[in-house]
Amino acid sequence: MKADQVAVGGDPITVQARSVLDARPEHSADSPVSIHAMTVAYRRRPVLWDIDFDAPQQALVAIVGPNGAGKSTMIKACLGLVPMASGRVEFWGMPLRQARGRIGYVPQRESVDWEFPVSALDVVCMGRYRKIGWFRPVSRSHKMAAKECLDRVGMAEYADRQISQLSGGQQQRVFLARALAQEADLYFMDEPFAGVDASTERAIVEVLRELQQQGKSVICVHHDLATVGEYFDHALLLNMRVVASGPVAETVTQKNLHKTYGGRLTLLSEASEAVARSGV
Repeated sequence: MKADQVAVGGDPITVQARSVLDARPEHSADSPVSIHAMTVAYRRRPVLWDIDFDAPQQALVAIVGPNGAGKSTMIKACLGLVPMASGRVEFWGMPLRQARGRIGYVPQRESVDWEFPVSALDVVCMGRYRKIGWFRPVSRSHKMAAKECLDRVGMAEYADRQISQLSGGQQQRVFLARALAQEADLYFMDEPFAGVDASTERAIVEVLRELQQQGKSVICVHHDLATVGEYFDHALLLNMRVVASGPVAETVTQKNLHKTYGGRLTLLSEASEAVARSGV
């Protein structure tokens, strides 16, 4: 198998040949993020297959699906943190390099080195670097802005505390404050509610709603089906492929949940059949 091939259902396909599958109607330039026929492969096996999605404006979107469905991978591929085998992503009709300053990211807490010797305020100030400029000192005004973000997540009194000395919920709040300090228009959050206490969960929800009221958009990997309807207004059901997307009430149905959580083999089979029908 050549380097520009990925295997689906045991059959290799070339990236160039996927142009047959890439044809789509034009996506809206008003969408904060548009994903066009995204395929991501690890070790030549697809993790995400032919993802197409337009995020609505000023929405709180939950990405929902089983473990291994590609939820975190989709976010990372959008941000250029993992390579795509094919497809493209646009932000307000622009490539990532032109829109990066308008995008905030809250990674999974487990992916962060919390032993790094910095304070909570230092971490939040990192979210101001695009405004400060690299290798320039952090001014008083930027520190004040960072402290305001800590206050918004209930962490102002911990500004000088080393991050290694904070609880898991407090660390998550600090990373949320760092994202807020970016003053972005679109936020990607990777399981911000995972492993946090009830008060932190409430604080995160309040911040999400505040961002929405300010006209921002949030796309959030979420694992708790019981709270999807309470915390979010749109959902993307994912299991390697998009099962359904749209308003929560219309999308998170028993039928779609069965396809999402019980249909992994079915989705793999459909992906293989799509390749066969394309004649690739």
